[in-house]
Amino acid sequence: MAASPTPRRYLLFNKPYGVLCQFTDPEGRPCLKDFVDVPGVYAAGRLDWDSEGLLLLTDDGDLIHSLAAPVSKLPKTYWAQVEDRPEESSLAMLRKGVMIQGRKTLPAGAELCPEGDSLPPRDPPIRYRKEIPTAWIALTLIEGRNRQVRKMTAAVGHPTLRLMRRSIGPFTLDDLAPGAWREIPAREIQRKMSTFSPRS
Repeated sequence: MAASPTPRRYLLFNKPYGVLCQFTDPEGRPCLKDFVDVPGVYAAGRLDWDSEGLLLLTDDGDLIHSLAAPVSKLPKTYWAQVEDRPEESSLAMLRKGVMIQGRKTLPAGAELCPEGDSLPPRDPPIRYRKEIPTAWIALTLIEGRNRQVRKMTAAVGHPTLRLMRRSIGPFTLDDLAPGAWREIPAREIQRKMSTFSPRS
């Protein structure tokens, strides 16, 4: 009698600032192994070390591939704390697409996000300039270019000071604390992926 296949593991993790999105680092810097003691899982997508927020960790290679595939147009929502308060004209530019490194970004969602003010301060804190206020915006992207959010906000004159990913497709950060993770049953993954409709 054939052995039953080993169940797949699916974890949602709130990556803190200053943590590498990998399980080992030859230089001994903070990385995923310092927070997640689950063998065999890998990040489905990445976050830069200076970004925070949602990572999906799994040993399901098919899911990792489908989430990363450009054809999926899987939306990811980020909250970005930026210098100064963007005018509607700046938000409209982000929605239509801006030029970064000679190529225009795809249309995106872009709105002011006052909910960001309720987040606990980052450790270490962001760089404040007394004469320049800050504001939060929510950006929803369907592509994943290198440091895209930071480059987009800089292109409209509002450099990003703090960046947090809040959702990946149907999966959301909710109230998961920085450095904490929770496991999702395979049936919930299947249900959410089957009912989720990516942006066209």
